[in-house]
Amino acid sequence: MEVTAQMVKELREKTGAGMMDCKKALGECNGNIEASIDYLREKGIAKSAKKEARIAAEGLANIYIKDNKAVILEVNSETDFVSKNEEFTDMIDKIGSSILESDAKTLEEALKVKTSEGNIEDLIIAKTAKIGEKLSLRRIEVVEKSDSEVFGSYLHMGGKIAVLSLLKGASEEVAKDIAMQAAAMHPNYIFVSDIPEDVLANERKIQKELAMSEGKPADIAEKMVEGRIKKYYKEVCLAEQAFIKDGDISVADYVKKNNGEIINVIRYEVGEGMEKRCDNFAEEVMNQVKGN
Repeated sequence: MEVTAQMVKELREKTGAGMMDCKKALGECNGNIEASIDYLREKGIAKSAKKEARIAAEGLANIYIKDNKAVILEVNSETDFVSKNEEFTDMIDKIGSSILESDAKTLEEALKVKTSEGNIEDLIIAKTAKIGEKLSLRRIEVVEKSDSEVFGSYLHMGGKIAVLSLLKGASEEVAKDIAMQAAAMHPNYIFVSDIPEDVLANERKIQKELAMSEGKPADIAEKMVEGRIKKYYKEVCLAEQAFIKDGDISVADYVKKNNGEIINVIRYEVGEGMEKRCDNFAEEVMNQVKGN
């Protein structure tokens, strides 16, 4: 029976196995989808399929730089234990270096990038089956710079937080200081101008109501809001924050003092915004024993 592209697509969606594995299974099973699923399971190739619904919010972030190009990425696993696995870290390096050498700009394009073990999507599926946990490339950002600009990179806690900064006119040391600042202080924005108008309007409303609840007249409360908003800027905007190595100056002043300008800062914290696993260790071991 002829194996069609649609049959391969259907089997791949059901099992998460690689394209060539699906094609081979269909050939061996005369195009029977259910028999092909069993074939792949027996070979251990379809292990990853039942892990698709499981939560992978641990893992590592990393940064790869070559000449005027940099890639920052986050790869997730289900447990922190696996994120320390050499096979997992080697996979991340292979993904990062492959994207760096490619023309990929988006996550969708990155998954199709070729490696020595198939494309990145197939590599992750294969490692999922081998390691035994759901693995995923969650996000990437590719940044390119001019010769007058510099990258700064910083990894915290072995890659639980990764920050890539891009500065113009400053040294790599200054750029790294800015990356470290962002890692430590977790700013929501780089500049005041980056704050959406609705977010700022809501903050003003909150601060005015807070002042009035303290018994201040509306006109006085309005004046107090401006002072509190300036304090808010220093909390949420990287450029306005006190510089961690010298609290007497702001980050913007530190960069300017070193003849620099902040162009961009990208901060990845592993698992941020994702649902976390709540299994305890004993339950996790039992799940493994039972083959769940």
